[in-house]
Amino acid sequence: MAILVIAEHSNDAVAGATLNTISAAQAIGGDIDLLIAGSGCGAAAEAASKIAGVNKVLVADHAAYGHQLAENIASLAAEVGKSYSHVLAPATTNGKNYMPRVAALLDVDQISEVIRVDSADTFARPIYAGNAIATVQSSAAIKVITVRATGFDAAPAEGGSASIETLAAAQDSGVSSFVGEELAKSDRPDLTAADIVVSGGRGMGNGENFELLYTLADKLGAAVGASRAAVDAGFVPNDMQVGQTGKVVAPNLYVAVGISGAIQHLAGMKDSKVIVAINKDEEAPIFQVADYGLVADLFEAVPALEKLL
Repeated sequence: MAILVIAEHSNDAVAGATLNTISAAQAIGGDIDLLIAGSGCGAAAEAASKIAGVNKVLVADHAAYGHQLAENIASLAAEVGKSYSHVLAPATTNGKNYMPRVAALLDVDQISEVIRVDSADTFARPIYAGNAIATVQSSAAIKVITVRATGFDAAPAEGGSASIETLAAAQDSGVSSFVGEELAKSDRPDLTAADIVVSGGRGMGNGENFELLYTLADKLGAAVGASRAAVDAGFVPNDMQVGQTGKVVAPNLYVAVGISGAIQHLAGMKDSKVIVAINKDEEAPIFQVADYGLVADLFEAVPALEKLL
């Protein structure tokens, strides 16, 4: 049994979600090959070869893969993946974009957002915004799977000695092209990779009040997130949204400030190791999942906490 993992990377380095996906592949069992598709991605390939548990790194270095266009990546992944028993990718924005296409090209069903491996053909995944866990058994000849990174520990980034093999063929569909991108820049840690996350909700009142959380986060070395209610109200940009339709996080510490705890938000953060909630409504659902709860006015509690830090 051989498993192909499609790496999430920046051409210069391998993303953390790839390490979690490799752990999922190890739980399935078998030889693990890693596909690096990009442009000028030699550094990422070199880093990938050192990941513990990887047997071989397949490198497709071509301009067609430079911006991870779904049509091009899917065509390549399907062509390479047809000789494997499993094809895995992180359930990131990119993974969710190209993996359904890979499944369609291979004419198999896809299993999405896997959080546990029971056996080589049986997997667990959340449904109903995480309120239930479905156990799914697949009889497909090739299992096409996206992995929720928060469900698995990261594989060690060092200790491996995988061989590197260059793929000659390039797949350029010619049906889409890269136009441009706007990247959010911040000195704070990336939201999905941070050890500590401080999030604000509708209770913050307005966007200016998020300065309270920014100051607190800077003292904690934390990333700042938000609930969908805060994003929809225009308090903060949508790249800060945590939840079912935002980013899924599982930091060591999650501080929820002024967040009631709607089911959609809980789906994105309930796997956090320690959850702290600050809310003036003692009936707020967030307290049902919080390890520590403080019933207080956030505009008094947050400055007091910041002074103590």
